[in-house]
Amino acid sequence: MRDARQLIRITALLTALSLGLAACGGDDGEGDSGGDEPKSSASKKADPATWPLTGLPVNGGGSAEQDHPVLVLKLDNTEASAPQLGLSHADLVVEELVEGGITRLAAMYYSDIPGDVGPVRSMRASDIGIVAPVDGAMVTSGGAAQTVERIVDAGIRIFNEGSPGFYRESSRSAPYNLFTDMGKVAKAAEDGKDATPADYLPWGTEGDLPAGKPANTLTADFGSHATNWTFENGSYVNQNSYAADGDEFPADSVLVLRVDVGDAGYTDPAGNPVPETIFEGSGNAFLFHAGKVVEGTWSKDELSSALSLETKDGKLKVPAGRVWIELVPIDAKGGSLTYGK
Repeated sequence: MRDARQLIRITALLTALSLGLAACGGDDGEGDSGGDEPKSSASKKADPATWPLTGLPVNGGGSAEQDHPVLVLKLDNTEASAPQLGLSHADLVVEELVEGGITRLAAMYYSDIPGDVGPVRSMRASDIGIVAPVDGAMVTSGGAAQTVERIVDAGIRIFNEGSPGFYRESSRSAPYNLFTDMGKVAKAAEDGKDATPADYLPWGTEGDLPAGKPANTLTADFGSHATNWTFENGSYVNQNSYAADGDEFPADSVLVLRVDVGDAGYTDPAGNPVPETIFEGSGNAFLFHAGKVVEGTWSKDELSSALSLETKDGKLKVPAGRVWIELVPIDAKGGSLTYGK
């Protein structure tokens, strides 16, 4: 018992001494500041979650994880498709060449799932390099047998006519009358996975950008179709969009990548050779943001790799926001890029 009381007295004495030393240390004004002491990991505030297809923060700082994969809708991009539905809800859009020098859109949905979208059209082998980096699923009217086989071999899920949500719009003519309720597709695509897709682009801020050159207008020409953009009121406006009024894609940036194009190995019903965008390797890149253009290069080691961007001075980051990507064929394949002040 006496040993226990002695231990208590010793503990009290040591506590008093430590408090006294702490008080003395505070006299020079440094005792409560922590000086240069590193903070414990428990005191560090976690970085807010951001959406993988926009780089924008999740509202409320919650998780960017959804119950479904990235859904990539193949959208017709001709006058016959007007009005297109659902573009304003897309996180990111990729415009790609198809046969005859016209284009088709790969509209990506993840953070915001709309209702009716379309007209839904067929996929191409070019879509593998677009969809695979985020383990996305295709929402499409189908595709040629060769294309379907390659898409499946790449491990990409396909949702097409006959899947939940798909229907034919009686007021339109085929093949421009296939639509789907994206909410029903998202429900059918739930996979129970916990992983959030990888970032589609190397996200940053406007302050990360090099100075660039003035460029308030640009034209991405694919041969028989050209998409014209004008920088207005802080964003890029597609001057020849087929989207329904008020349903246009709100592009904060336009990223033009010059790509090589090969032959997919078959023809469409009209006898046109089907092109295949080679979305791996490297090429020239042009990032349009805030009325300026920054020139650099893009690279992808393989079709499933994330996109890397660089300038002569180092890595190029894309300001977080909604981005429209133009996969424009190199000059030898009939494509071109022009821009002006």
